[in-house]
Amino acid sequence: MSADGQPALIELRQVTKTYGQGQAAFQALAGIDLSIERGEFVAVMGPSGSGKSTAMNIIGCLDTLSSGSYRFCGVPVETLTRDQCARLRRSYLGFVFQGFNLLRRTSALENVELPLLYRGESAATRARLAREALADVGLSGWEQHTSAELSGGQQQRVAIARAIVTRPAVLLADEPTGNLDTQRSREIMELIKRLNTERGITVVMVTHEPDMAAMARRIVHFIDGRIAADASASDAAALARARA
Repeated sequence: MSADGQPALIELRQVTKTYGQGQAAFQALAGIDLSIERGEFVAVMGPSGSGKSTAMNIIGCLDTLSSGSYRFCGVPVETLTRDQCARLRRSYLGFVFQGFNLLRRTSALENVELPLLYRGESAATRARLAREALADVGLSGWEQHTSAELSGGQQQRVAIARAIVTRPAVLLADEPTGNLDTQRSREIMELIKRLNTERGITVVMVTHEPDMAAMARRIVHFIDGRIAADASASDAAALARARA
């Protein structure tokens, strides 16, 4: 529950996730508690196999929990049907991935229009909103370029435009700078940070890069399916300096 008495935007309580059965069973999440309020920018870190991507997939309704509770705006997501989960994703969530996931022979404008197509928007509305989203990420004038004609940084900007074109409440970013050089990485992080501060979009970002995580407001560390640390970015940085 937030300070104003409203339910947290995202709330996981004693969430577990187990893959497989019997001796082959693997517990990816071992009873995590995590609350994220509206407008937060949270970086999720941890080694491979720590459970961070599993948690992200559950938050994004791309996977289901084994036990526990996941509430989005107070609604218990585990009780929703498949169609209801799909509507939640379309209406409230935007996704950005390390590999961009663009259609290579399709224009930037058409790539950004895709989520609106799934929502049944008219062609005119799709084009207008897609152009606005591309302008928001600094790609006015690049609408007709295919992804094959764009740099890695530009492709990720198109991917972010596609994620925000539906004006989601939450942006879920999975290693958004993983395929980019240092300069492009910082440009993308500055863009994501601006979307958070100026648009109020809640950001949950998985990353292995401490310097990218430091640009978030809060850092959550996963280890062995559990949350090992959860602190503001400034407190996490101070702790890292004390340990050095």
